[in-house]
Amino acid sequence: MLEVINDFLSGKVLIVLIVGLGSYFTIRSRFVQLRYFTHMFSVFRDSLRSSSEQLSSFQALMLSLAGRVGAGNIAGVGIAVTLGGPGAVFWMWVTALVGMSSSFIECTLGQLYKRCDSEGQYRGGPSYYIEHGLGKRWLGMVMAFLLLITFGFAFNGLQAHAVTHSLNNAFQFDTTYTGIALAVLLGLVFIGGIKRIAAVADLLVPVKTLAYIAVTLYVIVLQFDQVPDMLMTIVKSAFGLDQAFGGLVGSAIIMGVKRGVFANEAGLGSAPNVAAVAQVDHPIAQGVVQAFSVFLDTFIICTCTALLILLSGFYTPGFEGDGIALTQNSLAAVVGDWGRIFISVALALFVFTSILYNYYLGESNLRFLVGDNRKALIGYRALVLLLIFWGAVQNLGTVFAFADITMTCLAFVNLIALALLFKVAMRVLRDYDDQRAAGVKTPVFDSAKFADLDLDTKAWPAKVEDSKR
Repeated sequence: MLEVINDFLSGKVLIVLIVGLGSYFTIRSRFVQLRYFTHMFSVFRDSLRSSSEQLSSFQALMLSLAGRVGAGNIAGVGIAVTLGGPGAVFWMWVTALVGMSSSFIECTLGQLYKRCDSEGQYRGGPSYYIEHGLGKRWLGMVMAFLLLITFGFAFNGLQAHAVTHSLNNAFQFDTTYTGIALAVLLGLVFIGGIKRIAAVADLLVPVKTLAYIAVTLYVIVLQFDQVPDMLMTIVKSAFGLDQAFGGLVGSAIIMGVKRGVFANEAGLGSAPNVAAVAQVDHPIAQGVVQAFSVFLDTFIICTCTALLILLSGFYTPGFEGDGIALTQNSLAAVVGDWGRIFISVALALFVFTSILYNYYLGESNLRFLVGDNRKALIGYRALVLLLIFWGAVQNLGTVFAFADITMTCLAFVNLIALALLFKVAMRVLRDYDDQRAAGVKTPVFDSAKFADLDLDTKAWPAKVEDSKR
């Protein structure tokens, strides 16, 4: 039953939503992800500034990358190539390209409608821009519930499954014991709240990302002469022009979109939750930074994994096996048995930070639903840890099917909200564009210009001169 529902939702509904609306956002915003591509790097540099009271923009980026760069970048890419052939990689790129504009818009709105809580910390996300932008709290609560179920529970089970089975494959570790160890380590971080989660992400995300890219690039360089032909194979097989993969066009599109969305999460409404907590001068700045994170996740890390698999010589059409084993064996075929160990360690780091991110998303949306209820928070933490252990020992197909279904429902609600609030996002973008055109190096948001919107003046105070005028 799960598979039947999943095939309909993720095979039809998800493709139309993600690619269709993402393309609409791209065209209407005049290809904002391409116009601002070089600007992304200067904004990223500026985001290194820190704040003593709030999370910096850089910390929010590291936290979002903690979630984006997870099991999907290793296991997800492996599954996409296994079931959809090399052409699935091309459709992952397409999904990421249009997804950059979706992420830009959702994270801009997350910043715009954020709230300052009783402790002086920022909170925001889809539930907040649905309530305060669309005036529909009931729909915001539906969104919060879907985020809680999808990330707090389903995705955490999937991530736990990926890492425990990877360690079992490389070291023969019993999944039961690794599941318990994983739950204990995560529990120690959970109790420290967002500050401790961000601190751990600051430390582990750059390490895991750079180390993984370095090793996969080493493999790619060793076989660099084959890279042009392999890239051509990816493009040809995406359209059925390669005889070896001609029958996989439909699967390539479906798997490319599904696994691409799972890897970079653009349009799901997850990234705005962490984008909103950052201290920035203008909402657009965080939108730009988060669009950059989609680029890094898919065009860099996922492509590294795909080329690692396709260039290794281990993968052949009709390969049967899971995505983790495929990636491990592909690296081992080039560098030796230590490749399996490296993938397992890398995946463990990917999953650990990703679960921290997923946990925070669930906690943030639980607070939206029930407020600062300490008993509910403690119960949530306990349930998450139990489900992490459950996911560690369950069948991957069941976990993936459940996660795909809740992810598609989440994308549906969020993307409809983005479409309805698109004009608001464009107003904010025009304000940013106008300031840059006037020579302002770092545009500053003035809520007085947007008095018709339901904004939190504590989070976005009006400029003094405009208030007096």
